[in-house]
Amino acid sequence: MGIEATGKLHTIFETKQMSERFSKREFVVELTDNPKYPQVVLFQLSGDRCAQLDGFNVGDQVRIEFSLRGREWRSPQGETKYFNSLDVWKLEHAGASSNAYGDRGSYGGGGRRDSRGGSGRGADPRDLEVPPPRDEDARPVNGDDLNDLPF
Repeated sequence: MGIEATGKLHTIFETKQMSERFSKREFVVELTDNPKYPQVVLFQLSGDRCAQLDGFNVGDQVRIEFSLRGREWRSPQGETKYFNSLDVWKLEHAGASSNAYGDRGSYGGGGRRDSRGGSGRGADPRDLEVPPPRDEDARPVNGDDLNDLPF
């Protein structure tokens, strides 16, 4: 199940190559659902999706579709830590106009929608979900298990 949020881009970070097969790009959005108590939230894109941020600037209003992910990590000393991430699979300008098929985003009408908000007229490669990284992707590349956290 995907979660949606709308807000203003607050900070955009560069893409980080975490391992040979895994890269991520983080960004911060100031959520606009309650202007009296603004929330600044860290999101991340991974793999080929990192390039989705290339057309955006700090201050842009954005609409995000993301999944909440969590994992457990045990240190070499046996300490257990838990980490959460907000993995974005779709990023667009808020109030974006029609796409190439004439359909609007989930806030507007036009066309039949599939369970992920698509029009059912063919898959847009940007909408394909990337699986979360496997445990082996989070391990240090050089084999030094005493290094830092696994990301």
